[in-house]
Order: sequence, then C-alpha cells, then structure tokens
Amino acid sequence: MLEIAELETRHVGPISMNVSGGECVAILGPSGSGKSLLLRAIADLDPNAGRVALNGQIREEMPACEWRRKVAFVPAETGWWADRVSDHFADTDDVGDLLAAMKLSDAMEWEVSRLSTGERHRLGIVRALQTKPRALLLDEPTASLDGDMTTAVEELIRHLLAGDVSVLIVTHDEEQARRIAGRSMRMSDGQLTPEAGAAS
Repeated sequence: MLEIAELETRHVGPISMNVSGGECVAILGPSGSGKSLLLRAIADLDPNAGRVALNGQIREEMPACEWRRKVAFVPAETGWWADRVSDHFADTDDVGDLLAAMKLSDAMEWEVSRLSTGERHRLGIVRALQTKPRALLLDEPTASLDGDMTTAVEELIRHLLAGDVSVLIVTHDEEQARRIAGRSMRMSDGQLTPEAGAAS
C-alpha cells in the first residue's frame, strides 16, 4: 500500500490518500491543477512535507534511489541522455517480455534519435518496470499513443494490478479512468476531491 498523509508542496496539498496493493486510482483535472506536481512530490523529486510510506516503510527511512526503484515514476515526457536505447538500461537481459508487450522487441538496438514520442514513452514505462516497483506513478501514460498501443499499456497496468502493485495514474481521459481505475479523484487548485469510481 502507498500511504500519503498531509503531503504538501508550495502548489499542492495538503493531500492524504492511500492506494492499496492491486488498486489503480486515477487523478483527473485540468492542466495546471497540480496533478503532475503531486506525482513528483510522491516520488520525492520536488521539495515537500508530510508523510509518504510504502507498505509501512516511511520514505525517509531509505535512500532516495531505493525509494524511486520501489515507487517508480514515469513522467509525461521521459528523459534520454545517451545515444542508444540500451545505454539507458542497467541490464537488457530481463526486459524482453516487457518490450514485447509494448511492441518494441528490437528497440534496444535503436538510436534514441529515431524514437517517436510514443516509443520514448513506452520505453520509459519499460525502464520504470525493470526495477519491479511495488507502486507505479504514471503521468498521462497514453496521451501520445494510438488506440492499439493504449490498449497494450492498459493491459500491462491490469497485469501489474494482478501482481498487487499500487498504481496512481494522471489522465485527461475519463473513459480510460473508467476502464482501469477502481476509483477516481479530481484535482483542482492543488486539492483532491473524490468522485464516482470506475470498476476495471
């Protein structure tokens, strides 16, 4: 379970919520309302106050790099710093199934410069999942994808939920929230309010 208590930044919060293992919670709301900032705060990428814990272990009790392996964040725009895709993975032997699920089986041999926006995002998801996180934070995971790839990503999320992973997803797509989230919340001016849930 991902536990968030009185989490607050300059522009967001305070926010308290829990995301159980095997649960997907969707966050909806207009651009600029603080959705992405909330995910960044949970991942401890921006200054924040409050209590965040994973399965009872408080975030500050572990090194930041370990927290970000267990609570993986995939931003709307993934970062790439080397020429080849394979250079962004510590090991490429254990990602074959994930690459196949994302229709990117040969991508390790590619140059980053040839990647489309959608390919970069799908590879960012693969990169995050390589560490086998127990919680996954996804910021607009299918905004740049076509229908088939959106379906593939949503199927991967369902697979993670079956493995008891906690998933928190920011999306503008209310239909997507209804398809994969057990409940939805709406962000407005840095504050979250519950709204009618959606069964996956």
